[in-house]
Amino acid sequence: MQAPLEDDTPALAEIEGPDHGEDLKASDEAITFMSSIEPAELQKCVFPDSLVTVSEGGRDLGKFNVTVEFALRVQQPCMLLHAQSQGAIDDSPCGTTVTAYLTTDLEVLEEDYHEYVQLEGHSLEKRCRMVQHDGHMVIDKVTTVGEEVMKESVSYPMSALRGLVTEGSNLLLMRLIALRKKVPEQMTFISFDQGLRIIRTTFSELGLKQMEIEGETVEVFGIERIVHSVEDSPTTWQCYFLPDGHLASRVQVGSPVTMRLVQLPSLLEKGFENVPLVWEEDMQMRSRFLDRKEELKADHASYLRQHPEIRALTSDFLQFLLLRKPDYVLQFARDYFLPFSSHRPPEPHLKAPSP
Repeated sequence: MQAPLEDDTPALAEIEGPDHGEDLKASDEAITFMSSIEPAELQKCVFPDSLVTVSEGGRDLGKFNVTVEFALRVQQPCMLLHAQSQGAIDDSPCGTTVTAYLTTDLEVLEEDYHEYVQLEGHSLEKRCRMVQHDGHMVIDKVTTVGEEVMKESVSYPMSALRGLVTEGSNLLLMRLIALRKKVPEQMTFISFDQGLRIIRTTFSELGLKQMEIEGETVEVFGIERIVHSVEDSPTTWQCYFLPDGHLASRVQVGSPVTMRLVQLPSLLEKGFENVPLVWEEDMQMRSRFLDRKEELKADHASYLRQHPEIRALTSDFLQFLLLRKPDYVLQFARDYFLPFSSHRPPEPHLKAPSP
C-alpha cells in the first residue's frame, strides 16, 4: 500500500520543470542498464505476480497483483504493465492501481496512477496521468480530499528525463535486475516526488537469503530501492525475488505491512508439461459447469432487468468510442464517465471486508 495522501497541495498549481529539480540526472550506470535490455530478457518478464498483504501479526489485509505483457500503443510495440493493490489499513479501505505503457528500454509512453483511502466520513483520492506529447512529458495530477479538489500540472522536456523510473516502470525494472542477479554500482535513476519535482531514486543489492514458501525453503535475491525527497525523509523499499524473477516479498521499511508470496509459481510456468483436462468428457464436471452457467446467466439477466440504464449507458459509450476512435482509450473512457461521478447519490459508509 502507498502512504496516505498528502493534503497540503495548493488548490491549483502550474509547475514549470526547470525550477523543480530538472538539473538532477540519472547516472551513466542507470542509462547503460536501460539501453542494454534485450528482447529475450523482456520475454522472461511476461508473467503475473500475486501476493497477499499481511500485518505484523499475520492478519490478511489485502492483495497485490502485477501483470506484464506485450502490447501495441498507437501502433507502436511496447510493454503494458498493470499493478493493483487492495485492502484495508486500520479498517479503512484503500488501494492503488497503476497502468503503464513502456518502450522496450523502459521509457514511459503513458502512465495512469490512482490511489484512494476511504476514511470515516470522507475519502482521499489521488489520480496522476503522465503522457509523452511533442517531445515533452505532460503530467496532470488531481487530489481530492472530501469535497475539495486540488489540481497540479507540469511539463518536462524528454531530454531532461533520461533514466526516469516511475511507480509502474520500477516494477518491471526490478524484475530485470532480479533475472540478472546483480545490481550495478551507482544505479541512480530519477523519479518524481509528491509535488511532481524531479528527485533521485537509487537501487542497491541486498544479496541472497533463504525464505520459506509453502513449507519449502527457497533462495531469493534482494533489491533495495530508496526514493529520495526534496522535503521529507527518503522512502525505502526492500523486495526479494525468486530465481525466475517472481516477486517473493515487498515491504516499505518502517511499515507494519508486508506483501509476500504464499504460493510458488505453477509447474506450468516452470516448464513442466501441462496435461490438459478435457472436462467436456467428464459427465460430472460437465453437469456442474452447465448448472453454474445457467445460474450465472439467470443472475446477470435479472440484474440487467433491474437496471435498464446499463444497456443504454454501455451502448452510448461504445457508439461514441467507435465514432471518435481515440488513440488513448483509457483517457477517453475516463473523460467520458467523469461527469457521472458528480451526479451519484450519497453512498453508505464503506466498511472494510473481513480478513
